[in-house]
Amino acid sequence: MGKLYTILFKIPELQRKVLMTLLFLAIYRIGFYIPLPIVDQARLRNWQELQSQTASGRIFGTVAMFGGTEIGMSTIFGLGIMPYISASIIFQLLASVVPSLEAMMKEGESGRKKINEYTRYATVVLCAIQSAFWVQNNMMNAQSGWVLPGHHGFWDGAVCVTVMTAGTIFLMWIGEQIDEYGIGNGISLLIMAGILARMPLALKDLWDKSSLKLTPEVGEYGIIKIVLLIALFIAVVVGVIAITESQRRIPTFSAKHVRGRRVYGGAKQYLPLKVNQAGVMPIIFASSLLIFPQFLLNGLANATSAWRNSETTTFGSLFANFLQECSLAFQRQSYAYTLVYIALIYFFCYFWTAITFNPKDMADNLKDYGSFIRGHRPGRRTADYLEKVMLRITYVGAAFLSLVAVIPSIVQNALSVNPMIAAFLGGTGLLIVISVCLDLVQKIDSHLIMRNYTGLMGKR
Repeated sequence: MGKLYTILFKIPELQRKVLMTLLFLAIYRIGFYIPLPIVDQARLRNWQELQSQTASGRIFGTVAMFGGTEIGMSTIFGLGIMPYISASIIFQLLASVVPSLEAMMKEGESGRKKINEYTRYATVVLCAIQSAFWVQNNMMNAQSGWVLPGHHGFWDGAVCVTVMTAGTIFLMWIGEQIDEYGIGNGISLLIMAGILARMPLALKDLWDKSSLKLTPEVGEYGIIKIVLLIALFIAVVVGVIAITESQRRIPTFSAKHVRGRRVYGGAKQYLPLKVNQAGVMPIIFASSLLIFPQFLLNGLANATSAWRNSETTTFGSLFANFLQECSLAFQRQSYAYTLVYIALIYFFCYFWTAITFNPKDMADNLKDYGSFIRGHRPGRRTADYLEKVMLRITYVGAAFLSLVAVIPSIVQNALSVNPMIAAFLGGTGLLIVISVCLDLVQKIDSHLIMRNYTGLMGKR
């Protein structure tokens, strides 16, 4: 409590930043309760509850969680911040293959401002496309029953597209305002707020189905299962923090040089390489990519359903049954689905690390600053050594991400737990929340230590 008092009352600047951040996050959450003008919210809520129980609905819920949105997506902030994240990822990938963007990235602050401007334009285009598809396929469809009678026209849809696009642009502006006037990374805080907003519903479901209530009904979750879930949650959080903060520290030495009668340099330093260099991006890419096989297999299984019971074409019947089994395997998240999921996480771990980590540039920087790694010549030999080390630690980081990603499915199947509760025992949501919280604590610590206060983690 003393540290909280120090943060909120003894440092006016930090108090103002925290309050501004909370204000913007409150505005962000309020927008999720403002529906589009032509939507029947009662019928939409019933559809969301039905979809949340299906396999495809859970996958859509996972993808929606990345952007801090919901499955229904029929509010003014329905698209969330995902279009901006997608545009940022696209330009980050293009900057590694397009020479003009790569040169622009190396220009410094002016180049980053130009790329941010392009990212905003791309966000508007992605918002218009995504909202148009959503409105056309789900809202303007007369059979959906979501839209109020007499509002299935073109201009009604155009208004919804405009409102949803403006909502995402406003969220992007809120993230930038948090960066400038608040504390922490604005976009990351918006995503974290969207994830944590699901926690009260998960706790309510856990309490309603527990045996801790003094009621004659026998709860679905006994005391042993609840204690096991709490212990598992604590263990996963501790493990995620440990791996997120883990580093491979490579000792470097600076060359000695003589100025007058004094010898400078020769000090031993460390080059930190993060074990989880790719962060949460491999899980996001793998989860998003696995949506397409499910829809493709489901569509093919429905298209060949007439062959399934056919007695004339044996090959066609076998092929239709094979497609049906594959579709069910992806929907139930079976062993085949889990193996493909883990393989994609490993692939995207190495892929994202290869994009974000450039051993050649790092070796050149060490050479320019007069530093070297003992036993390796500056230049190409140092770059090869750094690449070799990164390949090894990336394997460990990918194994950690794979374990965290499959823990919710394992808990859900082994303990018969609601997917909404199991999602907080691992997976992408927990990784994002812990990463953002660690970054936020570090930023608050920097403000406290700069003013000679003890940091939140006991540092000075």
